[in-house]
Amino acid sequence: MSEPRQMTVGATIVTLNAEGTLRDCLTPLLGAKMLDKILVVDSSSDDATVSIAREMGVEVLIIPRGSFNHGATRNVARRQLGTDIAILLTQDAFAVDAGTFERLVEPIKESRAAVCYARQLPHDQSGIFERYPREFNYGPQSQLRGMDDIAQYGVYTFFCSNSCAAWDNTALDEIGGFPSVLTNEDYFAVARLLSKGYKIAYVAQAEAKHSHRYTLLQEFQRYFDTGYVRAERPWVQEMVGNAEKRGAAYFTGLLRKLLISNPLLIPYACIQTLVKWVGFRVGFYGLRFPLWLKRTLSSQKSYWTEENMATNGHGQVHRQ
Repeated sequence: MSEPRQMTVGATIVTLNAEGTLRDCLTPLLGAKMLDKILVVDSSSDDATVSIAREMGVEVLIIPRGSFNHGATRNVARRQLGTDIAILLTQDAFAVDAGTFERLVEPIKESRAAVCYARQLPHDQSGIFERYPREFNYGPQSQLRGMDDIAQYGVYTFFCSNSCAAWDNTALDEIGGFPSVLTNEDYFAVARLLSKGYKIAYVAQAEAKHSHRYTLLQEFQRYFDTGYVRAERPWVQEMVGNAEKRGAAYFTGLLRKLLISNPLLIPYACIQTLVKWVGFRVGFYGLRFPLWLKRTLSSQKSYWTEENMATNGHGQVHRQ
């Protein structure tokens, strides 16, 4: 194992109307003595988000709400940090303790990986439809994945979550940073890093609570977005294939859980899965939809403007 490098570490949280969660998100960060800088990037919140951040002694960068982009905004944030390693979080992800961040960045400091992501646990009082995705995607064993693992992991090879992840800023700069994209900026950045010979580390010992309860409409919109960006970037499909095999494994596992714990929820699980699948397929074939229809079907309404899409290079084929 390589001797750990001396590297500066910063953390940033992207926020919008986060007054109900920001204290829980910031408290573990403020207890992490290894952090050189903490930055909140706020999309012009209407509530007390900015005042809470400043009250807790954290630097704040305010951006226009309409300019937010999952990739471009995080590039602004990590460059504003100016540290060797950038830890990225969302406002609803709470590290279980301050030591989470030290454990999270270890593989980068030891030159074993260019990106690391934490194990996500469901929030307290979560139901099975919030808990099971965390169980399925975030197991108890750490992993180190590279291009040689595609045969074993398929689409999961590039899996990552910027809800709690650490990135080597130099490596990110090498690939031009995060892409300006509707969603899944983390997934595509990992794909490009691994294509250049880097590796991704899943650090199961670094834990954060993060889960969501989505309506069926929200599930459709989220999967429309995912299908859309996958169609925009066919080179990812060419490398790892489609997601149907992993989707089938997820659904089978969920049914087994429900058979034991609550069989009455099986019909809803079937409907939810169908909604996700339809959303993904509609998004995948939605590149030629009119702008108003894309905006209607998407979860990211502000993305679908002529100016924003021109800035983000919409419609171009992104290849290695």
